[in-house]
Amino acid sequence: MPTIKKVLNSSVILANDGDGEDYIVLSKGIGYGRKPGQWVDVEQESKIFVPQTPSEMNNLMELLNTIPPVYLEIVRDVVKKAESTFNTSLNKHIYLALTDHIQFAIERIKNNMIITNRVFWEIKSFYAKEYGIGKYALELIKERLDISLPDEEAANIAFHIVNAQREENVQFDAMRAAKLIGMVTSIVTYTMRIEANKDSIHYSRFITHMQYFAERFFTGQTLDSEDDFLYSNMEVKYPKAIACAEKIRTLLIKEYEKMIPNEEVAYLAIHIQRLNESRR
Repeated sequence: MPTIKKVLNSSVILANDGDGEDYIVLSKGIGYGRKPGQWVDVEQESKIFVPQTPSEMNNLMELLNTIPPVYLEIVRDVVKKAESTFNTSLNKHIYLALTDHIQFAIERIKNNMIITNRVFWEIKSFYAKEYGIGKYALELIKERLDISLPDEEAANIAFHIVNAQREENVQFDAMRAAKLIGMVTSIVTYTMRIEANKDSIHYSRFITHMQYFAERFFTGQTLDSEDDFLYSNMEVKYPKAIACAEKIRTLLIKEYEKMIPNEEVAYLAIHIQRLNESRR
């Protein structure tokens, strides 16, 4: 049975599982009147964060010593909602990152400091489900703390949710991805003269493909075959779609100084052509 290593407050303790692993436990009253070394009964759902390094542990201890447990309770419920929505487990680092973010956001509001999210529209549009989780978080904050945060904070929280869906060793930045998707979508709608219907299943599928493309692009895992069969085939059958995809390649070289292979351009053209055909 786990033992208490440190009581942080009445609702949060640091426990040890007996095998050398420390983890944070969040449960109302679990630390009340308890002392280090005592056995503690820990429900699986109460175990929320396992620090991997001494630095993470120190950061978490400092954070938990300076904020009320309700902040962590909000984050726990937000994570639970997100994991249920996407049917996946989030990277556990989100507990530290999101708790810290919400605390700072509330401090800014109290001090009348407004920081503009430059990719608010992109996050809201291209990561709609994650944005919905962000709105849920704002509702919890209003309900439990009686503090109203602006809708832009829902996008900031969505950014953390997007990133937390990736593996620990995958470097991904949702805000950069949202900006890239916004630029690509603008080129496609303008060049192909497509009026984007955000409620359309075809547009939704296109955005999903662009999300995967952005992830491949920023993680250096773009598609690249040994021949240009697909590119050559698309060039003959759908020259307008290829021309549009080439505009995107030129933009990416200019903005990020990164070349994408012909196969990736060909797949971009396929998705562009499908979106173009869907309006007929």
